[in-house]
Amino acid sequence: MYKNVSIKYALDWTTVFLYVVLVVMGWVSIYGASYNFDQASIFDFSQRAGKQFIWIMTAFAIGGVLLLIDAKMYNIFAWFIYIGAVLLLIITIFVARDVKGSRSWLVMGPVSFQPAELAKMATALALSKYMSSYNYKLKEWKDLFPVGLIIFIPFILIVLQNETGTALVYLAFLLMLYREGMNGIILLIGTFAVMLFITIIKLSIVPIQVDHGTLGMILGMSLILLVQFVYAFFLGRDRREAVFLLLGVVFIGIGSYILNIWYHLNYNNVAIFTVVVSCIYWMFIELFNRYKKYWFLILFSLGSVVFSFSCDYLFTKVLEDHQQVRIKVLLNMENAPLGAGYNVNQSKIAIGSGGFWGKGFLNGTQTKLKFVPEQDTDFIFCTVGEEHGFVGSTLVLFVYWLLLMRILKIAERQYDPFSRVYAYCVSSIFFFHLMINVGMVLGIMPVIGIPLPFFSYGGSSLWGFTILLFTLLRLDAAGSERMR
Repeated sequence: MYKNVSIKYALDWTTVFLYVVLVVMGWVSIYGASYNFDQASIFDFSQRAGKQFIWIMTAFAIGGVLLLIDAKMYNIFAWFIYIGAVLLLIITIFVARDVKGSRSWLVMGPVSFQPAELAKMATALALSKYMSSYNYKLKEWKDLFPVGLIIFIPFILIVLQNETGTALVYLAFLLMLYREGMNGIILLIGTFAVMLFITIIKLSIVPIQVDHGTLGMILGMSLILLVQFVYAFFLGRDRREAVFLLLGVVFIGIGSYILNIWYHLNYNNVAIFTVVVSCIYWMFIELFNRYKKYWFLILFSLGSVVFSFSCDYLFTKVLEDHQQVRIKVLLNMENAPLGAGYNVNQSKIAIGSGGFWGKGFLNGTQTKLKFVPEQDTDFIFCTVGEEHGFVGSTLVLFVYWLLLMRILKIAERQYDPFSRVYAYCVSSIFFFHLMINVGMVLGIMPVIGIPLPFFSYGGSSLWGFTILLFTLLRLDAAGSERMR
């Protein structure tokens, strides 16, 4: 499948250049974020910039070693690497020390590392191995179950380490599955679930009348009915039935309003009743016309009703208190400028104060006075915004865009399914990290504590992203030579 090749000629040097540029920019940003007037040298190993330099040198060494490994070894040992990563995650749950409420860091002498960062590459290899097996096609639901299990195992183990933010990164693999043929309806269902969750949670505190229901549940059920109408009218092309549905909903709404004059009605129950009646309506249409196009809509609607009931449980019982507060702050349900919203507020102040050109390197007041917590790790992007302004922030994002486009180009030119699937895994992970990290710094995404690739301080994340990228470069080099 692969040939030993001369890396000098087969390696994608453009990607290597972009990697080095981002790593150096990140190192300089860490220096700016953690600058100490008394210890001003960027090579002071007692400071974070100096320590990051060591991580960078070791990352370069790791990248070099990965390029020297025979490319076929990644395919041969994919399952062994995945099983090893899973075992390491299990061990971490029991032996890791508690750090800010999570048990996700293993300590080996002077070095601490997070196995969850390395498990991303292992999961990507396992997915590539399975999906490149003979005659595998991602066409039916039964084909999705094994790959879903591969993703779910490390996901749940990382959740058990109380690292929900890191675990959410594994949802990025859905983008790869979509590119490889997964039905897009799954992504639409996921998007709808998020919309339903936000609607119900955000508006659950808004009563229609006292003891008459909440706006959140009523709007949630209305969204389900809207999906039914759009599906029937535009996709099913049964416009008469769709109009009858709309008229029925209006009739039930007016009738319940009139009945409420004499009887005490709970509008939440009325809304749920309307969705159930609509499902019965579509069921009769299926039976009488012998269609086979509305059963999915019926199951989707009933499942959405069940999910709506579970939203409150998921929010109050599954999520930790600090996670609940972060979501409330994001949705403007709670104003906590000195509490959970402090990080984001200070980050937005820092970015806004940078203006168009920025305050200049090492001249950021928010940064130098340590107003932004975690400013050299999760919130490193605010340092870029304050010191280099809109221009510098745009430049950084542009380099990231170039890297993502380059990775996608590498993916598209792969003839070997193993390398292609792995490339899409890498691009999905990078995109997810970039979107969530920059989004949470700007206050448009919840704060879930994931690093910005190659920028955030820390060896685990830098090593993890380096291993992801250079494994891809090695596979691409082998594939490129095979096509010569």
